[in-house]
Amino acid sequence: MSASAAITVADKKVDMPVKAGTIGPSVVDIGKLYAQTGMFTYDPGFTSTASCESKITYIDGDEGILLYRGYPIEQLAEHGDFLETCYLLLYGELPTPSQKADFDYRITRHTMVHEQMMRFFQGFRRDAHPMAVMVASVGALSAFYHDSTDISDPHQRMVASMRMIAKMPTLAAMAYKYSIGQPFVYPQNSLDYSSNFLRMCFAVPCEDYKPNPILARALDRIFTLHADHEQNASTSTVRLAGSSGANPFACIAAGIACLWGPAHGGANEAALRMLEEIGTVDRIPEFVRRAKDKNDPFRLMGFGHRVYKNYDPRAKIMQRTTHEVLGELGLKDDPLLEVAMELERIALSDEYFIEKKLYPNIDFYSGITLKAMGFPTSMFTVLFALARTVGWIAQWSEMIEDPGQRIGRPRQLYTGSPKRDYVPMQKR
Repeated sequence: MSASAAITVADKKVDMPVKAGTIGPSVVDIGKLYAQTGMFTYDPGFTSTASCESKITYIDGDEGILLYRGYPIEQLAEHGDFLETCYLLLYGELPTPSQKADFDYRITRHTMVHEQMMRFFQGFRRDAHPMAVMVASVGALSAFYHDSTDISDPHQRMVASMRMIAKMPTLAAMAYKYSIGQPFVYPQNSLDYSSNFLRMCFAVPCEDYKPNPILARALDRIFTLHADHEQNASTSTVRLAGSSGANPFACIAAGIACLWGPAHGGANEAALRMLEEIGTVDRIPEFVRRAKDKNDPFRLMGFGHRVYKNYDPRAKIMQRTTHEVLGELGLKDDPLLEVAMELERIALSDEYFIEKKLYPNIDFYSGITLKAMGFPTSMFTVLFALARTVGWIAQWSEMIEDPGQRIGRPRQLYTGSPKRDYVPMQKR
């Protein structure tokens, strides 16, 4: 006998079916609640609402677990590479050696963008924020690649997916180069995904550039850690845009626009600014005291998470990566890292932080790492968008292929004026 949940409205009792996933909490299917009771549910932020059924990513925030297609994020980041993770998210299984070689080949040979995109970039102001450039340029891809915008064609969906994963690093590097007034650097097929991106960002025509393998591996790991994160704000935006039948490039551009918000993709930049504001270890007690004061607007950035109520599993990997990068660059005594380490020690031992479950999250470390690599803070969210593109595409593809998919249409609790008659101007 299937499970159900009894809901009583006034004197009317209705039974709603309960659906169970493979892991995680079950859900009450309220699809027919309005038809049977005349009522909707009220859930600001949709924090208690499952908006879709998905097989891609699972998070247990209480236990600090993140799984891509069932595989722990720690194992994927430690033993695999980003393109392997991309394949996994897109196709559901880890690739065989031949599948991986073919996938890498296809991505590598899609990295160039249409040459007319050069002129498109020249239309931006010199000081345009790179995220503004990314929103526009990714949306503009649909104007250059008409042969992959028919979402009813599985082949075109596949081609669009390959193009976006491949071209996002090129567009991100172009946005960076444009912001600092340097010439664009074309991709190089002999390099791996992350090394190629570093070269496009930091090479100049007047001298040779050889990507540092330690930094390339660290960046690849950062991309893997950010590849997907279940039904977050930007992913939900991509799904909502996609539910209308919009082309994939427009949907990903919508996701980038949502990610730009400081409460979402800009958190690592905010964490870095906080560490810079604290400055030295001896000033930490003052800021911790302020963080505990309810009347003080100061907040410790990079601690706690909307979903994780335990140590963010990505933060543990990111901490090691940060040490590797700073060690490689000779920045072991970096004052920001000293402040970060002491803040972490306090957060894991202080009763206030433990009680409120304010554990360090991935943003706490990633900002320091990206800064050490040479990226300005304005590029942090761009790198996040680059990494998250594959997650957005996987979620978008899953939604398109779901026979039960419908156009998104949230309801509301109306609290405005009741019906009233128009009053002519001369009588007001």
